[in-house]
Amino acid sequence: MIDDNILLVTDDEDAAEKVLSKLVLLRESDSIAVCDYKMAKRILEQPSVSIVLVHENESREKTLKLIQAIKSAEYEIILLVNDYDQDFILEAYDLGVSDYYSVTSESYEMLIRTVNCFKSRSLKVRFARDLALLEKLGVVDEETGFYKYKFSRELLAEFIKDVRVKNGMFIILVLDESCKTRFSADKLSKAIKRSVRCDDVVSVARGGKFYIILPNVDKLGAFAVVNKVQDILGDKLIVRAGVCRIENKSFDRLEKEAFAALSEACLTNETSVFLEEKVKTLDDWLDDKEKDDKNFKLFKNAYNNKLEKVIAPVFFRLQKSYEEKLFHTKIEQYSDELQSVFQLNHDGLESRLKIIYPGFAKIVIYITHEGLDTPENREISLNLNEVTQDGLAKIVEDFIKEFKKSVKD
Repeated sequence: MIDDNILLVTDDEDAAEKVLSKLVLLRESDSIAVCDYKMAKRILEQPSVSIVLVHENESREKTLKLIQAIKSAEYEIILLVNDYDQDFILEAYDLGVSDYYSVTSESYEMLIRTVNCFKSRSLKVRFARDLALLEKLGVVDEETGFYKYKFSRELLAEFIKDVRVKNGMFIILVLDESCKTRFSADKLSKAIKRSVRCDDVVSVARGGKFYIILPNVDKLGAFAVVNKVQDILGDKLIVRAGVCRIENKSFDRLEKEAFAALSEACLTNETSVFLEEKVKTLDDWLDDKEKDDKNFKLFKNAYNNKLEKVIAPVFFRLQKSYEEKLFHTKIEQYSDELQSVFQLNHDGLESRLKIIYPGFAKIVIYITHEGLDTPENREISLNLNEVTQDGLAKIVEDFIKEFKKSVKD
């Protein structure tokens, strides 16, 4: 058993002497042991090692295999190279090394990088201890390491008060509606976990959503995180994200702004939407008299999306469903860029449900029963984000019930 907290793994005795002569540590408790490649795994079974210096072998493939074999959460690995080679160093980073320096590096550089690894190790130990306590108290989910929804609002509200977090971004991330049948909470949570940093904060929310706090990140950094999640998930699962700046806002305001951005992302089929301070919600746009071409195009795309995924499917399904139930009644339905119509005809009595898109954030549904002047003839105004398959189906079915009643009368 060894008592040293730094282990130098090398098959080159001359390199070992050079490193030992340069790496003069500041703490009396720090000491260095040296072993060759063959003994490395056996010695690392001891719990005292905190830093492992892996010296580049004559065979770089052998070096990378050793790094892969000894990678552990128990210590930090520093790659010790003979010559600078970018590809080799990047491969080592991909396998889990924390830093690197050369045998010919100055002693101060070796010391700084080694001390930084000690600090990193200390933070990881403290984080693991705190995480274990939170899991025991039921605040953090043991599988994902994310905060549970029950505690999320209170905890996130506290996190955003930290001055280090104010210069950051808040994200609400969810799978697109088209992917809900293939929803995998495990895949999504793993993809998020692989995409965020250790000081980022993630919480589970309702409806398969995730709240993410990214300290010291701009909107491009937030987009990069969301894009990385999407890349990990692949093409079968599509994510949507609403992003807003944290600054000095309350959690309730952040949540509202991020939801507004998320709604826009869902309506426009964008992966991420950032809510600028000057950007308004859908209702604000409706009240704004200065609707420029950009806004019109945005809502036109959103309406076309609703037409394809909600209105047309609902009209078709209900037509097929009621054709066998409404005797001697002709059911017609059609949709185009100007309007969508669901029409019933029986012995000269005609009832029509017509959806008009005026080019703003809302649609208008006109319901008319020919020959009747009753409350059944009415208008319904809906925000685009309120137009869902279940909601529209209920409106159409209520319209059909009114028609059946008028036929009986």
